[in-house]
Amino acid sequence: MAAPTYLLGLSAYYHDSAAALVADGRIVAAAQEERFTRRKNDDRFPHQAAAYCLREAGIGRGDLAGVVFYDKPIVKFTRILETSLALAPRGWWPFVRSLPGWLSEKLDLRGTIRRELPGLRADCPVLFTAHHQAHAASAFFPSPFREAAVLTVDGVGEWATTMIARGDGNALSFLEELRFPHSLGLLYSAFTSYCGFRINSGEYKLMGLAPYGEPRYAAEIRDRLLSLHDDGSFRLNLDYFDFLRRDRMTNDRFHRAFGGPPRGPDEPVTARHCDLARSIQAVTEETMLRLARRARDVTGSSRLCLAGGVALNCVANGRIRAAGIFNEIWIQPAAGDSGGALGAALAAWHELHPGPADAARRAAGPGDRMQGTLLGPGFSADEIRRSLDARGAVYRILGDEELLATTARLLAEEKVVAWFQGRMEFGPRALGNRSILGDPRSPRMQSVMNLKVKFRESFRPFAPAVLADRAEEYFELGGPSPYMLLVAPVAAGLRRPPPAAAAGLDRLQHPHSSIPAVTHVDYSARVQTVDAAANPRFHALLQHFAAATGCPVLINTSFNVRGEPIVCTPDDAFRCFVHTHIDFLVVGNFLLERTAQPAAAVPAKPAFAPD
Repeated sequence: MAAPTYLLGLSAYYHDSAAALVADGRIVAAAQEERFTRRKNDDRFPHQAAAYCLREAGIGRGDLAGVVFYDKPIVKFTRILETSLALAPRGWWPFVRSLPGWLSEKLDLRGTIRRELPGLRADCPVLFTAHHQAHAASAFFPSPFREAAVLTVDGVGEWATTMIARGDGNALSFLEELRFPHSLGLLYSAFTSYCGFRINSGEYKLMGLAPYGEPRYAAEIRDRLLSLHDDGSFRLNLDYFDFLRRDRMTNDRFHRAFGGPPRGPDEPVTARHCDLARSIQAVTEETMLRLARRARDVTGSSRLCLAGGVALNCVANGRIRAAGIFNEIWIQPAAGDSGGALGAALAAWHELHPGPADAARRAAGPGDRMQGTLLGPGFSADEIRRSLDARGAVYRILGDEELLATTARLLAEEKVVAWFQGRMEFGPRALGNRSILGDPRSPRMQSVMNLKVKFRESFRPFAPAVLADRAEEYFELGGPSPYMLLVAPVAAGLRRPPPAAAAGLDRLQHPHSSIPAVTHVDYSARVQTVDAAANPRFHALLQHFAAATGCPVLINTSFNVRGEPIVCTPDDAFRCFVHTHIDFLVVGNFLLERTAQPAAAVPAKPAFAPD
């Protein structure tokens, strides 16, 4: 049998660098650089992520048949230069600030990649895909569909900000696009920044804040900022934005239109910020619905694949599913720039091997090819033991059934449990292998986990993980949601109305359902459905919790704290555990209780806790 053809995909330098390895069209490994460097949203060259991917496959750099980058840097540089010249002299300063990076790394990216990955064969090509081509490939080729409409929406690639394509077998056909500076991603990021949150990470916060407000500014956004057409195309009124001219998103005209200067990161969130969040969320949802309808019209497909940073807006995704525009929807779990590394490798492989049969898809069997997105490093029992022993940790080793039953009992007793199992997830969501778990029935658990474990804003909702075959008992979902990328209403029979006087953030103080810790104030939830094929151990834990409590749902949030990436190694897990108020840590079959750890390992005050 011939040796596999390996292609290494890379994303770097703009946001959330990553590497992904594909062998004959099959996904072998993928990981973000931040997980190894412990630097949130690390955008540097993904040395460690690439090394991991090769290690997972048991190959060296000399075995690669190609390296593929998810962007065309010369085209992107041309866009930046043309924009700066068109706006000179006001638009010149951002270009000058970015110039050193272009001259040192990005402009000759082919040479940079060869320098950063010594040992590549001389005949190993360094290839480039277009940014939205990589997003589209990441959405379609791992999907369970033989043909589908593909919609990609983000801030900006080279020029494109939105693209509609059609996938069919091994091929993607690109049909329509919107171009910079007219960008739904940049519009949403402008409000993220204006409401005091960090761009490229605070968008989740803005989405979580939206249900506390009313869409009072939605008409203002449509009238002043956005010309939105029936086919989903749009244009921004650039008189209100400053991202072309300087290092800020909005200008004084924007601030006057929406009631004042931007919120400082330490200033309180007010009802106005809630209303702004709800308003831009409503406009985003309407725009995505129109784009989805357009994708259906121009492709004729009843299936949709989504990617790009805006595809992480799970509320908008839920609206698209509920609208019934498509019969089936599949969303790339690493929809942002990290997933571009995977898409680049897949796009190149399918272009280089355009055979008539979709062999890799058929070989993967039914379902998608993302392997539950469990594509990162895993650790053996010996590796876990050595890591814990090096920290002086106190632990018990339990058999599988005893471990599952004990963990389920602790969760039912309202203990917070960090759960570290198998291979790490690829993408922004923890899906049961690098998770912090809790009892969703507890009315105090959301506050406890936000303030004492995650050290983040109290309004942030938590997501439920639910046994797939019982999901419809608890959520009006209408289908699977394996990657926690769809928001759906909590079942009507479980809801509890808050007091009539409750408004704004005050509504947080009142349980909204019989699973209050995962029910947002608008009775919605960002749902993960769990089946045994995708993650057998997490599925078994949910079964044990259901047997103990009657409830097949757990809180599932990522195993990290604010400002840090999701944990990667057993040592990362132990460090996060002892520096928070997590009650128990389960790493493989090792069970650790925080209060049983030696004093030298547990700080008097958790290092991550706010002052």
